[in-house]
Amino acid sequence: MLDPGSTAFLFPGQGSQAVGMGRELAEASDKAREIFAEADELLGFKLSELCWNGPEDTLNETYNTQPALFTCSIAALRFVEELVGDYTPAYAAGHSLGEITALVAAQALEFEDGLELVRERGRLMKLANQRQPGGMAAVLGLDTPQLEKICAAASSGEDNVVQVANDNCPGQVVISGHETALETAMATAKETGARRVVRLPISIAAHSPLMVSVADEYQQAVDKLPFVVPVSTVIANATVTPLMDSNQIRSELHGQLTRPVRWTETIQYLRKQGISNFVEVGPGDILNGLVKRIDRSANRFSAGTPEAIQALRDL
Repeated sequence: MLDPGSTAFLFPGQGSQAVGMGRELAEASDKAREIFAEADELLGFKLSELCWNGPEDTLNETYNTQPALFTCSIAALRFVEELVGDYTPAYAAGHSLGEITALVAAQALEFEDGLELVRERGRLMKLANQRQPGGMAAVLGLDTPQLEKICAAASSGEDNVVQVANDNCPGQVVISGHETALETAMATAKETGARRVVRLPISIAAHSPLMVSVADEYQQAVDKLPFVVPVSTVIANATVTPLMDSNQIRSELHGQLTRPVRWTETIQYLRKQGISNFVEVGPGDILNGLVKRIDRSANRFSAGTPEAIQALRDL
């Protein structure tokens, strides 16, 4: 297995889901299967069946996507632990909802509490969108400062705002906001020379001011949970700083719904701390692709299927 001192575990967010995810893990690992069974019992419905068999439209609903990805990632982590034993990477980080997965992986939060939180997070984000409909778009070929200016020009007040939501990697930035402001920013980005502008199949305006209407309710959900000091250092999405105690964790989660995900800076920070190995734990390989575009010299590994996890163990 990789040297823990030079390794970070990464946990995916929305966009990594796919029908069938986690099935092979549950078939190959008792520990992974137990995680799915526990999630089914805690949620009161067969989340496992939704992950494995769909339908896709239902899986892609934010309310379901978030607990589904969270559960699949923790199932993959349990399979890693089952094969490798006691292994604690130096760092952990998660993209958007993956930040909560990272906190559970770092033992700062119990699985059942993390599942409760991501389910509530999905519910509240859906509610916020019902109150103020919006959307998200990926812009390729422009950098964050350019898009910050474009978004500022496209916004015209509290009821028509768009902002940078995810700085994913150089040349790939996601913007989020009200429909009119979003469409204006998308058009301006094209005129400015963006290589591609793609409306994302996500029915919410995550990491934008449109989430403000549910921020207090989400803060209450965060505040009632018992956080402890993580065993791996978790890097915050919004501030790109280590989350060392419960107060820092709560502060980060309070603001995460409305503030951008600074993923490029997160990977750059980890590289400066001596991290050379990045392991994406969970479905897909989106985060590995982003790491490659941020720093091609970094080593990238997947831990989302039995084959990938077994290969990781054999390193």
